Amino acid sequence: MATQVDRRAVAAGTSPLSGWFIASGVVLIVSLLAAFFVQARQEALLNQAVQGQDDYLVLNLFQLETEYLRLRERWRQAAADPTSAREQLQLRYDIFISRIGLLQTDRAQRVLSESPEYGAARRALRDFVDRCDLYLGQSAQAAFSNASMKALLADLEALDAPVHQMLLASAHRVAQQMTTRSDTIAQHNRVGIALTVFLSGMVGLFGYLALRRMRQLDDSRRALEAMATHLNDAREQALRASQAKSEFLTNMSHAIRTPFHGMLGMLALLRESRLDTRQQDLLRTAVDSADHLLGLLNDIVDLSKLEAGTLTLDVHDVELEPLLREVERVTRAGAAAKDLQLTIDIDPALPRRARLDAIRLRQVLTNLTANAIRFTHRGTVTLACRVVPATAGAGTGLLFIVSDTGVGMSADTALRLFERSHLPERGPARPLQQGTGLGLEVAYRLVHLMEGDITVDSTLGQGSVFRVALPLRAQSESAGVEPQRTSAPAASARARHVLVAEDNAVNRLFLAALLDRMGHSAHFVENGLEAVQAVQEHQFDIVLMDVHMPVMDGIAATEAIRQLDAQAAALPIAALTADAYADTRARCLSAGMDDVLVKPLGLPELDALFQRRFGRTAPPADDARSGQGTAAGMTLLDPQVLARLIELMPRSEAARLYESLLTQAGDATERMRRALRDADTDELRRVSHGLKGAALNLGLHALAEAAGRLSASAASTSASQLALALQRFDETLVATRALCATEPALAPA
Repeated sequence: MATQVDRRAVAAGTSPLSGWFIASGVVLIVSLLAAFFVQARQEALLNQAVQGQDDYLVLNLFQLETEYLRLRERWRQAAADPTSAREQLQLRYDIFISRIGLLQTDRAQRVLSESPEYGAARRALRDFVDRCDLYLGQSAQAAFSNASMKALLADLEALDAPVHQMLLASAHRVAQQMTTRSDTIAQHNRVGIALTVFLSGMVGLFGYLALRRMRQLDDSRRALEAMATHLNDAREQALRASQAKSEFLTNMSHAIRTPFHGMLGMLALLRESRLDTRQQDLLRTAVDSADHLLGLLNDIVDLSKLEAGTLTLDVHDVELEPLLREVERVTRAGAAAKDLQLTIDIDPALPRRARLDAIRLRQVLTNLTANAIRFTHRGTVTLACRVVPATAGAGTGLLFIVSDTGVGMSADTALRLFERSHLPERGPARPLQQGTGLGLEVAYRLVHLMEGDITVDSTLGQGSVFRVALPLRAQSESAGVEPQRTSAPAASARARHVLVAEDNAVNRLFLAALLDRMGHSAHFVENGLEAVQAVQEHQFDIVLMDVHMPVMDGIAATEAIRQLDAQAAALPIAALTADAYADTRARCLSAGMDDVLVKPLGLPELDALFQRRFGRTAPPADDARSGQGTAAGMTLLDPQVLARLIELMPRSEAARLYESLLTQAGDATERMRRALRDADTDELRRVSHGLKGAALNLGLHALAEAAGRLSASAASTSASQLALALQRFDETLVATRALCATEPALAPA
């Protein structure tokens, strides 16, 4: 259909009718000019014909002949009665002389000179006038006698023939002029009629061609409208196809990633078994290929989200140096496998914290660093971070530089590097591990989503330098400031009835001890559905709602409670979560929760909550936190948290609480191993997230950190890295259990 429409449009634009239309228009214009010229010429000829006519001369000659006849008649009468001859003839003679005078003009002389009759008549008239003037002229010289009168009468009568012949000749000439004039007018009329007919024909032709052209333009307009409609439909179909493609790729990527996690988990477990050297090499190749394919699937998912506009940033205060160290730790194994030197260069002026999306920045830097390692066969790969001073056109910024001494690329390749359809050629061969370019496009889009820019400089055979420039946003005013803690408060003047929805048994024991120490009564449920039922059956002053629970989570439970009645709608609900992300807090508040408490919880946090809700105050106290035992820079057991627990409950109960958590963590480790083997990332995230909150409440920071890493990376990290993270969690659990076993405060009484 599009082809037919295009052809019709082209035919409409290049039809021969257009040439005929233009030609007829030109001919019509020329014809109008010719008609104007002919009409002007005709008017000039008619004027000339009218001016050149001798009609007046005939009239003068006729009058001359009339006066001649009158004079002759009067002269004959005078001859019969000569007594009054002079008086009778004088008037007639004067009139006759005046008529002769009308023939003395140049035009009359020129016209009459062409007639031979005029010459004879002129001479006769002149002779007669000369003789008659002697007697009747103004200066008469002789007496007008009877004899002279009779002699002059004979001369007068002799003029009859010449005058009459002159009149006839003049009339004949005028008749010829009238005939010529009539012929000229007739000819002009014929020309005018012919010209009118021709112009009418040309106007008709032009009108016909104009009508055809209008119809043709109307057809072209309809064809263009049809083409526009077709193109719009095609565009909508393309958009729907693109959206369907993105959804299909996302769904397929998730579907494929699930068995891949299981396969990688099994490969990770297989790596721990006894294998010979050749089996280890085969296993390493399988793991590398699987990790590479899983990375492609992750890139497809991210790219689909970026194209659909559903990927959002989680901006918060981030420590920059640990983030760079994390990138180094993740990529160091790849550099070591190729005997490359991987270095980190951090600007001394780099601020400790900045507001940005740590996960997406880590993804970009890891991608660029791994890419540099992939295309470098010898030498070094450097990850640097610099502070860019503010200029007149921009504020202070961060500059991340990834440089290598690899194979480099040509200038043309560098210009088109971030295009999806372009695959960079680096070297004579392109093995599978060189990638498809999706990672670079994802990095490019993520950097621009973070309002930054990414550029590359490269020289073939000498290496490449990638630069990521991001705006430096200062940390929030509360960032880096430890929250003030309060000493264990005395019992509240009024006990509150508290509903606690928490699925973790250790957390329930911990919260029970805290609320009992504060003098409040607590009712515990294990999921959101039970919380909704409890609100319907009992009266509570406040609800402590864990966000992540089975059956019904805290968000859904809060929404259900708010819809029960007016009293439930006004019931204070505080969220309990280990997620310190802005989107988690926003989801809780939008669901109807009044407050959000981030684990670990203690007496100060709960007392501050009750103070905000019920108006109770507590005196602040200094909190000198000291660590006891560390693992990877994190405190294994916070002695201050332990001391507070012992203040809240007997030592035996505190020991039982810690033992219960460590036992639960051991069981959770086995559950997470099974989840990793079954590629059940949701179960892995759920179990690790629950452990994180419980460990934070008991001051087991290293264990909480290890569980948090598992929870945060369960859905986006390869199975081999998850297996490594699970191994570190297990090692941290062993170290924590050993430290708790030697802790005097937790020893049996």
